[in-house]
Amino acid sequence: MAFEGLSEKLNGVFKRLRGKGRLTEADVREGMREVRLALLEADVSYKVVKDFVASVTEKCIGADVLDSLTPAQQIVKIVNQELTALMGGTNARLTTASKGPTVVMMVGLQGAGKTTTTAKLAGYMKKFHSKRPLLAACDVYRPAAIEQLKVVGGQLGLPVFEEGQGDPVKIAENALRYARDHGNDLVFLDTAGRLHVDEALMDELKRMKATVHPNEILLVVDAMTGQDAVNAAKAFDDALGIDGVLLTKLDGDARGGAALSIRAATGKPIKFVGTGEKLDMIEPFHPDRMASRILGMGDMLTFIEKAEQQYDEEQAKKLEEKLRKNRLTLSDYLDQLEQLQNMGDLSQIASMLPGNMAKGFDPDQVTAVTVQLEGARGKRGEDHTFTLSPTDPIYTELIDRLESRKYLPLYLNTTVRTTTLDYVTTLTFEQNGADYIFSFCGDRAMDVKGVKTRTVQLKNYEAFQSSLLALLLGQV
Repeated sequence: MAFEGLSEKLNGVFKRLRGKGRLTEADVREGMREVRLALLEADVSYKVVKDFVASVTEKCIGADVLDSLTPAQQIVKIVNQELTALMGGTNARLTTASKGPTVVMMVGLQGAGKTTTTAKLAGYMKKFHSKRPLLAACDVYRPAAIEQLKVVGGQLGLPVFEEGQGDPVKIAENALRYARDHGNDLVFLDTAGRLHVDEALMDELKRMKATVHPNEILLVVDAMTGQDAVNAAKAFDDALGIDGVLLTKLDGDARGGAALSIRAATGKPIKFVGTGEKLDMIEPFHPDRMASRILGMGDMLTFIEKAEQQYDEEQAKKLEEKLRKNRLTLSDYLDQLEQLQNMGDLSQIASMLPGNMAKGFDPDQVTAVTVQLEGARGKRGEDHTFTLSPTDPIYTELIDRLESRKYLPLYLNTTVRTTTLDYVTTLTFEQNGADYIFSFCGDRAMDVKGVKTRTVQLKNYEAFQSSLLALLLGQV
């Protein structure tokens, strides 16, 4: 997942800040030092990191932050705002022509995935914007480049214009003429990959630009190239004047430094990102949504959009009627699974949910925890129930103890079957509308209600459980 490493480190910093009731300027500066290291490890440009941290620090040490009831949350809010601004603020759309076909020239280095990405973007515009795109094969140097464009274009039902191994500038000019004659309102020029230091090939792009006057020049950049992506973007912008960037292979880059650096270093927006190998795995780049993902807040808007894209109202009505009449079949169930599958990889879907749901329980997103002590020894077998908030001092100590053992939640919205043991301790953490349940008992194992085969082994830890019980009994 993109930004996975950065996200984990930033959330670790904010967790430590949340663990303190009040924050001092020293606490903020120490936290920002860790943020700086996290960004540098994510391969973000040093200058970008320096400016970003300086801006965040200046806003965080203000009295309105340090004197607030929830200073850590205020800092998260500021970091979120600055991250969004760093990546461009708002989504940047393709520039379209007021008259005639819109021409988009795709440029970039070799191996960035330009040909496949060109077809992906054309398919996206056809599916979601009702465009009639034409793919123009202007890469006459790479072996089988034209054939590759034909294959991916055919899979997406897109026409491909090609004239073999001719002059790329002439091919682009003829493709534009063909688009006018055949009613195509969008032309994508798939140019050959080239190094920005190759003067001959760069001159070819300049001639193509002067001939067809593209409405949009998109630089296709491999996200995994790190700082080289920034250098390439600067060079292509100086030579051609690019209008935007399309990042590929973002799903394979756990650091994500390129996405955070390009906008700040070049001033050019990231307009689209490739999120996987499949031809439908491309999406518009929304800086605010990406910042939310980085900070573990999820991306519900993109999640809803994906769900709406796969939603079939007529099919849903038929399914509702079958459910009312109790006539649901395995075929209907299969249709539902296919709709879910069409939304994309489950790990990508999970990464869009708030509260870092891709990894399950996140103590930083908890709103309250209900403690149930059943038959607690040392208290004459009495049962106790009480609620803690994340602002209670005991909460931080409780989380630290749990994390020291790396316990995972058992199930969402389930209860643990009562057993005849010395005691049962059940902790129900409320997080973004869901419940995560931890249970500990005097025995070394327990079953989850309704799932007899699933047993959670606690592997003794008697001393740990006794200390945990004593900590909680101190509150009743």
